[in-house]
Amino acid sequence: MDSGTLLSFLALDLLLVCVPGADWAYAISAGLRDRSPVPAVAGLVTGYALHTVLAAAGLAVLVAGSPAVLTALTVAGAAYLVWLGWGVLRRPGVPGAGDGPRAVAAGRRRTFLRGATISGLNPKGLLLYLSVLPQFLTLDGARLPVPVQTTVLGLLHMACCAAVYLTVGLLARAVLGARPAAARAVTRTSGAAMLGIGAFLLVQRLATF
Repeated sequence: MDSGTLLSFLALDLLLVCVPGADWAYAISAGLRDRSPVPAVAGLVTGYALHTVLAAAGLAVLVAGSPAVLTALTVAGAAYLVWLGWGVLRRPGVPGAGDGPRAVAAGRRRTFLRGATISGLNPKGLLLYLSVLPQFLTLDGARLPVPVQTTVLGLLHMACCAAVYLTVGLLARAVLGARPAAARAVTRTSGAAMLGIGAFLLVQRLATF
């Protein structure tokens, strides 16, 4: 695995991460609702750390090769997105809400766990590790074992996610932080996006099961 391979993977991965989806929607809503988008982004990255561990251990292939397991994963992730999106639609929140220290700490933990659940149960994240990442692995005559190469590429993906989602959350807060009405509208749009993506994944998977 040389520097050219790493740069090629990084360029492609950045393009994929920059495509809006459930992660973007969650980063935007967290950036507007919370004091900082960092807990939400940390949670999203942690979920992809789980995918990296599964891929490096070879378990991702086993999961993808089992229709029942993949369907269960998709249904759980989709249902969670629908539930979370509906909650955001009902209570969009406003930037800079004043909470006590305990409430802030509990909110950060909850935001982190939600982010980890969203990306950890995201079947599209698993498929990225199965369809995109293997194309950049060196199998013959490689200096590094395949699990190590997989881990390196997984860490690059996590770094891309952290940079893009943190930027998205910070920009959303900076642009809309002083505009409560616009912030609520964008937060509701993010909630609708999560709900819509979850419903689409749910219907799509159950239709092919």
